[in-house]
Amino acid sequence: MKNRLSVYFLLMALVLTIGSCSKFNRIRKSGDMNMKYDAAVKYFENKKYYNALQLFEELIVVLKGTDKAESSYYYYCLSYFYTGDYTSAAYHFNNFAQTFPMSAKAEDALFYNAYCYYLDSPPSSLDQQSSLDAIRQFQLFINKYPTSQRVAECNKYIDELRSKLEVKAWDNAMLYYKMEEYKSAIVAFENVVKDFPTTKYQEECLFLSLKSAYLYAQNSIESKKEERYKSTIDHYNKLIEIFPETEYKKEASRIMSAAEEKLKDYHTVN
Repeated sequence: MKNRLSVYFLLMALVLTIGSCSKFNRIRKSGDMNMKYDAAVKYFENKKYYNALQLFEELIVVLKGTDKAESSYYYYCLSYFYTGDYTSAAYHFNNFAQTFPMSAKAEDALFYNAYCYYLDSPPSSLDQQSSLDAIRQFQLFINKYPTSQRVAECNKYIDELRSKLEVKAWDNAMLYYKMEEYKSAIVAFENVVKDFPTTKYQEECLFLSLKSAYLYAQNSIESKKEERYKSTIDHYNKLIEIFPETEYKKEASRIMSAAEEKLKDYHTVN
């Protein structure tokens, strides 16, 4: 009995699926654009976004210049969005705003354009081009609609994305440091502090810049060591100026003393 019921429900599901596909194909082949538009909207409202997308793809061409052109294109944008194709959705939301600049939906379209880039932003360990694009698009939205109710939301997303970029920059600097690429590490640590002035990594960046500078000098050819030990002292002074009671003070002082000791060989200690 249980097996019979399973077969029955499977057959019913198959019949419904075939019927649904048959109905959709009839709609696609129909020349009645009003009926096709109504069907596309219904598919969209029933969350059958792939079906809606296929119908609106034809409708946005056929209905161009009519009173349904705007709504067809906006449904088309939203259909891409809800299928998770954020790259295509971002493109079409932006294009919608350019095509219908006076539309009541233009503001939302530009917001969703930026939001798509935000949703496409990967973890900080991966390439962050989508994060950079999202920040730029959110800022363009704010510039265009400074009084929009969405501005606070945009700023929240920008802060979140910048935090991700900050972690990415820190991780890159640490990677250089661990690989003993000390020259690149110094630049990378300094860029973290420069690009993210309020970074929580500031103190550690300054200390590791100091440490990298010393190790870089230590591993340099003889003719370069003097200037690089001097640079080590500059890095120490910068750390102590900003964090006079740094938690790394003991080790920083040891590095400073070692650099000064090395400079005695060059008779340049002031």
